[in-house]
Amino acid sequence: MQTDRHSGRSSVRRSRAVLAAGLLAGLLALSGCGAGDSASDSGSGDSKKAVSAGERSAADAADGKAAQGPQEAGGSPAERKKSDALPVGTHVIRTASLSVEVKSVPRAAAAARSVAESAGGLVAGEETERVDDTREMSHIVLRVPQGEYDAVLRDLAGAGKLLSRTSSAKDVTDQVVDVESRIATQRASVARVRKLMDRAEKLTDVVALEGELSSRQASLESLLAQQASLKDRTTLATITLDLSEPETATKGGDDDPGFLDALGGGWHAFVTMLRWLAMAVGAAAPFLAAVAVLLLLWRLLRNRPAARHAPRASEPTEPTSAPPAS
Repeated sequence: MQTDRHSGRSSVRRSRAVLAAGLLAGLLALSGCGAGDSASDSGSGDSKKAVSAGERSAADAADGKAAQGPQEAGGSPAERKKSDALPVGTHVIRTASLSVEVKSVPRAAAAARSVAESAGGLVAGEETERVDDTREMSHIVLRVPQGEYDAVLRDLAGAGKLLSRTSSAKDVTDQVVDVESRIATQRASVARVRKLMDRAEKLTDVVALEGELSSRQASLESLLAQQASLKDRTTLATITLDLSEPETATKGGDDDPGFLDALGGGWHAFVTMLRWLAMAVGAAAPFLAAVAVLLLLWRLLRNRPAARHAPRASEPTEPTSAPPAS
């Protein structure tokens, strides 16, 4: 009986020791997850080197396959030519800006859209405005594949008179590698938290692990969005095209005035003179009316005394009595 009791106590102690060891391992795993996340940024340099080394080895393997022959390497010569335009594993963001003077903006804009779509690109934005009654201007943003970037630039620059051209290329290989490394680390961290959630038995542990999982999942989604943005900008180059028409179009190459120009100028001067005369008459009309009224009053007042004395002069004089005869 004592032996059975002793063995029972030993089994209970072993089970307690196993349970304690399991809880301790869980706590250590949680602390290891937090430490791994905090150390992921500080150790990004080592991860970059590791990923870069992996990419270099992959590039060497691809070069070895290409050296074995076209059938073994796979792909057409045109595809291999496009892939050899940049070193393997290099990621570049290319942008360009063109200003071209053309005879007809609508036709040139349609041709630019056709060139971009034929190259496998798209029109990201377009804005057309009329400067005056005879000229138009258009602002077009095109996205074209990196392999067709130079060919599309040549076609667009040759559509008319090239006024200005600027281009830039930014190497973002280190940024792409860093984001990929951080995504891999974050995915591993999320997987570890999910495993701990499967093992957790207490409600408090489950709630804490769920909060940690949501936080790390949000960080992973942010990194994935950065990766998608970098992939879009390194896959498609951006070309900004400004189309404009000439300010003045001369006919026959002669700018000297002709008979019609002289006739138009004379008519314009004649109409201007009449307009000024009408304005002068309109401005003087009140004064002329006042002067006319004053003259009329003066004449009326002048004729009144003559009208009064006229009857007295016409009256017959009485005959004087003759002296008596003596």
